[in-house]
Amino acid sequence: MKTLVISDIHGNLAALEAVAAEPHDRLICLGDLVGYGPQPGPCVRWVRAHAALVVQGNHDRALGDGSPAGCRAEFQWLADALAPLGQAQLSREERAYLAGLPRSAVRELDGTRCLFVHATPGDPLYRYLGPDRAAWEAEVESLDVGLVMVGHTHLPFELALGGKRVINPGSVGQPKDGDPRAAYAVLENGACRFGRMPYDVERTVEELQATGADRDAVADLSLLLRTGRTPPPRTGRPGRA
Repeated sequence: MKTLVISDIHGNLAALEAVAAEPHDRLICLGDLVGYGPQPGPCVRWVRAHAALVVQGNHDRALGDGSPAGCRAEFQWLADALAPLGQAQLSREERAYLAGLPRSAVRELDGTRCLFVHATPGDPLYRYLGPDRAAWEAEVESLDVGLVMVGHTHLPFELALGGKRVINPGSVGQPKDGDPRAAYAVLENGACRFGRMPYDVERTVEELQATGADRDAVADLSLLLRTGRTPPPRTGRPGRA
């Protein structure tokens, strides 16, 4: 059975639709359906209709129950600039759905016990932890699972830690590793295959422009979408955009 694992869609419907073309039997989403992108409502509705499992991301919680998104300071102003779209595009029931998503889930896939979480097992919503072997060893050493799948950093990676693995599929809607194509992973027969899918980035940029959101935020988010890299600092804005 092919399991398509996606994360960090961030309201980018064009990217989500492109990744959905990857053949699969089951879909798992590691959170952050919303935030930054122009189509949070359609993305939530698509995932609800197609995913076998969804765990909560920090932006999902923020839109669902009004909590702070907990972004790094340099991204908070971007999140704030697009946040009204979620309120406008999602019904009260859909926001309650986001608020009620589980923060982690354990499933058995192909004979392996797997933990699915947005950020880390110890901090399911907020901790940024890239491919740091020592830090991940400490995170997973006490877990009774063979595979941990995470998102949040928008950086795809796989670590083998003794008898356990940690896999991050990267971001569907906002890659930050220098490759603007939508990222995902496919699990099949115990193996992981990373994939990248080209999509119509300019469609998403045009949708961003049509939101009427802060012009600087739209410009910086558009540059990130086109390049897969964080834009340089902007005068008068906190940190990096």
